[in-house]
Amino acid sequence: MIVDSGIYVGTLRHRRWLPKKHEFTYPIFLSLLDIDRLPELMQVSRLTSYNKPNILSYREHDHFGDVQQPLRDRLHLDAVRHRVGAPNGPVRLLTHLRYCGYNFNPVSFFYCYGEDGGLHRMVAEVNNTFGETHNYWLGSAQEIHTAASKRYRFAKAFHVSPFMPADHTYDWTFTEPGDTLTVNCMNLEHGALAFDSTLRLERREWNPREIRRAILTYPFMTAKVIAAIHWQAMRLLIKRVPVVAHPGTTNFARRNSQDLGASWKTH
Repeated sequence: MIVDSGIYVGTLRHRRWLPKKHEFTYPIFLSLLDIDRLPELMQVSRLTSYNKPNILSYREHDHFGDVQQPLRDRLHLDAVRHRVGAPNGPVRLLTHLRYCGYNFNPVSFFYCYGEDGGLHRMVAEVNNTFGETHNYWLGSAQEIHTAASKRYRFAKAFHVSPFMPADHTYDWTFTEPGDTLTVNCMNLEHGALAFDSTLRLERREWNPREIRRAILTYPFMTAKVIAAIHWQAMRLLIKRVPVVAHPGTTNFARRNSQDLGASWKTH
């Protein structure tokens, strides 16, 4: 069953295993939005707006591609660029909204369904603090078959943290959005678990009452996200975790090419 738009509240846990142990857990909320109804959804509450300032707002500039085009059209063009099939069914976007004019999304997830109602593909839109962005298109080429979730294993192709090397392999698992939602992302370093993060969330309705409740319970959410990133970075420096310089795009070129080739052959 494909759920309607909603608010998801819960926790985000990060655990680092290599080269030194480091762990933290934060409370968090994100929004799950039907990408074909974005202007309508942002008119539900006086506290939300579409492409206008408010306590919470969705702005097209906060996501990839030509902001003059609908998000679905941008997804289609990006699918062509990655040589994979474009989503042809409902798409739900799990993301941070802009909060009091400020937004930073470490990662947004697109749940792409087929016309048959099945979850066919995940797209992870990853951003780093250098102002760069990268989309991972995850489908059957990267999928490890499981009974109750979608699991994908693929090469890292984008620099995110200055404390993570480039030669990692990702192993990510997603449950479908429902009354609960879980996302687990593991970083493997030469086969060993170096890092994992886990989102554990519960659904609330997309209505004025729940929107107001989320704002009051999780004030200044996106500002706290970027503050937490820098606070944890300082803690890692104190622990003398090695800093990895930005490798540039050339070091990822071969890994990207291999991923695209595998996707092209499969699709």
